[in-house]
Parts: sequence; C-alpha cells; structure tokens
Amino acid sequence: MTRRDFAKGATTAGLAALAGCATTEQADNAGAQPAEDTYRIIDPHVHVWKNDPKYPWPESLDNPPEDDALPEPLLALMEQNGVARTIIVHVIYYLWDCRYAADVCKRYPDKFSGVCRVNPESATAADDLTKLVEQDGFQGVRLSPSTGERGDWINNAELMDPIWKRTSELKIPMLILTGTRRLPDVARWIERYPGIKISIDHMASCPIDAADELRKLTDLARFPEVYVKISHTWRASNQEYPFRDTWDLVKKLYDVFGPQRLMWATDWPAVENFCGYAKALSLVRDEMDFLNKDDKRWILGGTAERLWPYPAA
Repeated sequence: MTRRDFAKGATTAGLAALAGCATTEQADNAGAQPAEDTYRIIDPHVHVWKNDPKYPWPESLDNPPEDDALPEPLLALMEQNGVARTIIVHVIYYLWDCRYAADVCKRYPDKFSGVCRVNPESATAADDLTKLVEQDGFQGVRLSPSTGERGDWINNAELMDPIWKRTSELKIPMLILTGTRRLPDVARWIERYPGIKISIDHMASCPIDAADELRKLTDLARFPEVYVKISHTWRASNQEYPFRDTWDLVKKLYDVFGPQRLMWATDWPAVENFCGYAKALSLVRDEMDFLNKDDKRWILGGTAERLWPYPAA
C-alpha cells in the first residue's frame, strides 16, 4: 500500500470526531477454539498516526497525511461494532520509528497490541527488533518486500537470516506485505524457519482473475503456520459493496487454508474511503453466505488469537 493510499483512506468523514472506549467484553480462553455461542471479534490490522513534533515525520516523506488517525475514534468504532481488541500495525509513514504505535499500545493495553517494523537492510535490524519487543512491548514484526528490484533484499541471506532467526527466538508472528510475485522468495524463508507464525497481509494483493498468481498464494498452505488476511476485497473489487466479484477469490482461499487460518481485517483508516469500518465487518459476518457460523468465529477472532493470544477477560 502506498502513502497516497493511506492519505486517501484517512478522509475527514472517516475520521470524524468520535470518542469513547469499548466496554468490557465476554471472552473465551486464550488460544482456544471459540465457544459455540460467544466469541471475541478481533481486528488484526489497523494503523494510527498523528501530526505531532513529538513523533516527527522522516525527511524522506514528501507528503505527510493531513488528517490524523488517532486511537480515540478507532476505540469508538470498536465499541460500536463489538470489536474486542485490535492489532496496530506500525504505519509506513514513520519508516522505522515505531514510537507512536508503541505509545498508543501502552496507553490502551487492554485494547491494542502492536506490530513493529525494522529496516531490513540494516545490520542492526535483529537487535532493533529485540529492543522493540522486549522494551517497547511489540508483539510482532512486519516485512514489506516490494515486487520490484528494491525488494530484492528478501533474497539476501546476510540480511535476512538474523531477522528471521531473531523473530523465531522471540516467538512473535511475522507479517508479510507484498505482492504475489514475491511469494516464492518469501516461501524459501518460511521453509527455513518453520516455527514462525506468518501472516500474509491483504491476500498478497492477488488479482481476482489471475489463476497463476493465486497459485503462488495457495502454495503457501503447505506450511501449517501460514495465515492469510482476507482484507482488501474492497480494494481489489470492480464493484460496489459487498464486492461480490472478490468472493470467488476468498472462497478459494477458504477451501485451501480453511477458516482457522484466515483472518478478516479493516485496515482502518484506509477502509473509510471505500466501505467504512462497519461494512468491513459486516462483509464477512453478514454477507459472505458460504461461511457458516463456526467459520465466522474463527475468521472474525479465533484465528487472530492463535497469533496474539489474550487472557480471558
């Protein structure tokens, strides 16, 4: 996702002045199969940022977002839609400075957990990751190899081995943001470090009508610790909500990975420019008629708790 996409998503309407925090929710045991009649809804992918000198934009950022994406309106949306917890993925705007996401998670520890980013081309990346996890409380790391030459660092063993090894040692999940063309390169590292839980974000931007590209994604199902976020249907679609032209793609992923390895996600605030937070949830919960109740329990929360187990409330 480009910076322009993020800025476009953070519309004034989507970030209207909302306030409040979510109420205490009924919960299942951490990591267990969701109960038959109740389960926690967990959004495993949002971003936050703030125009504030305390959290300066990097000099290389040409067009910083004008609107903020603050935790308070997000908390209100969570409460309104019955979302119990949310994973804040450190936004690319700040590059490798993860302080704002860390501070938000520390301010609302009962609602947010965080995923950091490290510079994959830095010799200190593994040690940076340790600090972010052990001192700043992050519970995951994200790598974003582009499909072009600038993402070729994913094939550099001197850079990658320390990061993947440290991720394994820290026992945290790794998020991968990339396109399907890069997945065969990522697969080699997954095979080398099989104990890491891997989230393939946004279905690897797989086109809805490209069978060869889809096979690169479904091939990863051979690794039992690979999970897929079935988010960005609204970005891939050529139709209006409920984006039915993307359902076949989601169904194929469902058939291969199963519901226990799929996760919904809003990608707030970018979603506000497409269908909005509430419809991102209702799309899976109410519209996709090929999902049964048990499927939804996993996709809307149970799967995320396999990567980020929470104590019972």
